[in-house]
Amino acid sequence: MSFRNYAEPPSSAVRMATGQSVLIDPASRRADTCLEVLDGIARVYCPCEETEGMTLAFLQSGDQLRTERLCSEGVCVEALTPLCFVSDAETSSEAAGYDAVNEWTLQLLRIRHLGNAEQRLQALFALLVNRLGRRCGDWCQLPFRLTHDRIGELIGSTRVTSTRLISRLRTADLLKAPSGDPTVSLSPEFIESSPLTA
Repeated sequence: MSFRNYAEPPSSAVRMATGQSVLIDPASRRADTCLEVLDGIARVYCPCEETEGMTLAFLQSGDQLRTERLCSEGVCVEALTPLCFVSDAETSSEAAGYDAVNEWTLQLLRIRHLGNAEQRLQALFALLVNRLGRRCGDWCQLPFRLTHDRIGELIGSTRVTSTRLISRLRTADLLKAPSGDPTVSLSPEFIESSPLTA
């Protein structure tokens, strides 16, 4: 896993291409600042050796990441779409009672406790579409893709199980992910019948 390290918070917006990751070191940051996403979608994950790559949250425009509440080893931010953020934003007073990372972590934990992998996959896609996607005609669309390994991590299964379940969704015409297209389209009926509501 490769990422750039920002030891000192930059004073201007940081732009990242899809697939790039950065390590945010909380030790070098003022306690009253946070990272704020200006544009794009990011995955926040743990860089610790024991849990390397574990997804904590997804962030979108307007979401803030308060690093003083996270692991002392820092946190990594991966651009799932072209991403722009500032890492020295003032913590919003409106967001004082809401923490995007805590909310995402809670929702991902709820998914992990569903009875079987099919339910967990459906709940994951419903959560992602409802929070980060949009309705486009007859389909719901996610503006990014996740690898089968990453989906396995998120639903508590193996890559092989994730691949098998996604193949079933394609065969049932519930999921479309054309080669070369960075988006994933999902059937609204599939999303609406999720075992969990967001």
